[in-house]
Amino acid sequence: MKTDLRINWLIAIALAGWLIYLLTPILTPFVAAGLLAYVGDPLADRLQKLKLPRTLAVVAVFLLTFLSLGLLILLIVPLIRNQVGALLDALPAIGAQVEQVWLPWAVETFDIELGDDVGIGPFLARYSEMAGNWGGKVLLGVAESGGAVATAVISLFLVPILTFYMLRDWDLIVVRIGALVPVSQRDTLFGLVREADDMLGGFLRGQILVMMALATIYSAGLSLVGLKFAVAIGVVSGLVSFVPYLGLVLGVLLASLTVVLEPDPLWRLVGVFATFTIAQLIEGSILTPKLVGDRIGLHPVLVIFAVAAGGQLFGFFGILLALPAAAVLSVVARYAYRTYLEEHPEEAEELREAAADAGHPDAAEGDSS
Repeated sequence: MKTDLRINWLIAIALAGWLIYLLTPILTPFVAAGLLAYVGDPLADRLQKLKLPRTLAVVAVFLLTFLSLGLLILLIVPLIRNQVGALLDALPAIGAQVEQVWLPWAVETFDIELGDDVGIGPFLARYSEMAGNWGGKVLLGVAESGGAVATAVISLFLVPILTFYMLRDWDLIVVRIGALVPVSQRDTLFGLVREADDMLGGFLRGQILVMMALATIYSAGLSLVGLKFAVAIGVVSGLVSFVPYLGLVLGVLLASLTVVLEPDPLWRLVGVFATFTIAQLIEGSILTPKLVGDRIGLHPVLVIFAVAAGGQLFGFFGILLALPAAAVLSVVARYAYRTYLEEHPEEAEELREAAADAGHPDAAEGDSS
């Protein structure tokens, strides 16, 4: 009987996953709104405890959320636009410096023999036609994807509307979904939901604090180096740091490109690498352990795989939801692991002995990552 129930659950999960995959093109605003409602619901509940009606509490949280997002966009977009514009304006100077300074230095230092067709001019002459053809194909693809652009615009307007209604009725939605669970499975399922909710809440709060701290550290460090658009690079690098190593790689790349435009680029480049190295040390030794901790308990390799898989299957919001989804799956996997060991005590004892020999006595309890 228990085996049949497990098979039914596996079939239901597989069908749900397949349905979600098919509906991916229209799910983005619903996923975004659901995430915002999930994050905002605790604050709305606290406002309700202060004798504020639910609708007014939701309106307050709604305005706070979207005003914060709006201010963030107003801060980042102009900075990125200026950064990209300055970089495009400086490309000719960068090319001239590479050809007149760095290329001769590399030839002399490494004793390289170059032909007459090496340089920016020959390169452009050789590949300009290819670039023009490629650019035309890109523009044609953009023109043909008008439906996708329209869907994205509609989704942008749908997110606030969906967020408001989901946030207003969040507790009712949770109760109604809970009522669909068979009585015999409620204790187990509700326990898993509470465990996942505690893990997700702590992780999201901690991750937001880590992102803000990294953005501050990056911006301050790059400003001390004297980099142009230090705040833009720092803020963007901090905000994308929810993807492992993406903030580091993107920040170093943007800062290095900007360094080329500055006088004394070598020392400024040293300052850039020092800034990101110190920030990573602070994150690894202080920020993440204190603010996030081992809330998900996943190996870094699995974290990177989860982010990559989420992006491949569901695009940008797949990346956003990869770690929360991995956290929920880890709760289910640990429960299944504990249940299996309870049903097979002889294997549990063998695992305890093997784990103790390996120096991890708690591994057999299902607490390791």
